[in-house]
Amino acid sequence: MDIQLLLALVLGIATIVVLVLRTRLDAFVALLIAALVTGLVAGQSPLDIVKAITTGFGNTLASIGIVIGLGVAIGKILEVSGAANALALAFLRLFGKGREPWAMGTVGALVSIPVFCDSGYVIMNPLARSIARVKRAGYVTLALALGVGMTLTHHLVPPTPGPLAVTGLLGADLGAVILTGLVFTVLLLPIAVTYAKWMGPKLESSVTEEVREAVYGRAALVGAAEGSHHGSTGTMTDDGAAAPAQEDLPDDPELDLGTPPEGAKPHRVGAFLASLPLLIPLLLIVLNTVTGAIDQNAQGVVGGTYEPSAWVVPFAFIGNPVIALIIGVLLAVYVLLPRWTPRSRVQGWFAEAAASAGLILLITGAGGALGQVLRSSGVGDALAEAIAATALPAFLVPFLVATLVRLAQGSGTVAMITAASVTAPLVGTLGIDPLVAAMACTAGSMILSYFNDSYFWVVTRFTGLEGTAALRGWSGITTAVWAGSIPLLFILNLILG
Repeated sequence: MDIQLLLALVLGIATIVVLVLRTRLDAFVALLIAALVTGLVAGQSPLDIVKAITTGFGNTLASIGIVIGLGVAIGKILEVSGAANALALAFLRLFGKGREPWAMGTVGALVSIPVFCDSGYVIMNPLARSIARVKRAGYVTLALALGVGMTLTHHLVPPTPGPLAVTGLLGADLGAVILTGLVFTVLLLPIAVTYAKWMGPKLESSVTEEVREAVYGRAALVGAAEGSHHGSTGTMTDDGAAAPAQEDLPDDPELDLGTPPEGAKPHRVGAFLASLPLLIPLLLIVLNTVTGAIDQNAQGVVGGTYEPSAWVVPFAFIGNPVIALIIGVLLAVYVLLPRWTPRSRVQGWFAEAAASAGLILLITGAGGALGQVLRSSGVGDALAEAIAATALPAFLVPFLVATLVRLAQGSGTVAMITAASVTAPLVGTLGIDPLVAAMACTAGSMILSYFNDSYFWVVTRFTGLEGTAALRGWSGITTAVWAGSIPLLFILNLILG
């Protein structure tokens, strides 16, 4: 590889890491500056660099910006309506006696698809505490399983913003990414739960006194009463006690849905209704992918230029991510919220969702800008040629880039977007399947959540772990699922490569 172009790539990635870690600038500005540095070092003219940045930014947001905004809006309504809690409790009942870690891991994975894992963990952690209080043990195991379940889908399954951005940057099929991400999650969850069940008991004695008192403080006084409580609708734990039903959970101050009219029944969201705004858009998107694949195969144009047949057009329309998620938003507002919720309150929640999505949108667009500079400057082609001359499987490049960036600056979203930006110019040249590249970017970004990751602090503070205990628990479990993804990527590449 030409030394100048190699230097441009290295300095571009180093710029992102240094600016995020050592300055007051955020990832959005860091990615734009990295695009400038890459273009200048590669020998591109200043005006061409600016044109590449604006073109890449606009093209990326044109394909994915609306989808991210709608996905975050659905997540906010699930959060404030109590639907997330309803789904969690349904999974606890489904898994049954003695399987609470599996239930918590599954709950985390489900809730984190539409809800950012930081806020999702805060919402669901009282459930883990309630179960541990009834069982009088096992809080660390439950907390780790819940947290890593959220990590899996937060990194692997759209419409979480990071995987959505990667899908758009690499031109992968969204339905295929959703299906593959779900398969990866199902296969990696046993690793996560096994680690949590192995390490959790070892760390129970390390829980801070404050958290220990909050979780177990009243267990000695009320344990017997709770164990003989026959009216509970929760699951049975392995010591014979009943896990908490919805009324046992602490009230969420955000669940202020307005003043019901006199005589109105209390608003309750069942698990089936709670799942509709999430499940129906995902099914529509996957249906679009499946019907499109069948039609392409029938036309004999798989991988080539494709014009949908008349029978596929309706599926392509309702299964377009924009349309599917609009349907999801409508379901969330008109199914999950009671009719007496004020319009101003709903609009306020949408405003909060837009605010949380804003930075993700900017980072995603800036990642597209960096990718365009890599293409137009020739860095992408040079990197592709260099990789082709080695024995390294091409799909490991995005995986390793995401891994290194995550280790350096902590944000999984920034790591996967950076990896996708670097990889996008290579997909066609090296013949990497866009789906494989997308999964490599997202899986590589899961490694070693530690001090420079905000979610590290959320999980460890709520769990009451500090110092080496936090590293053994949370950093260890995230690294375990990262390592478990490597053979899955090899298998996926063998199937699609």
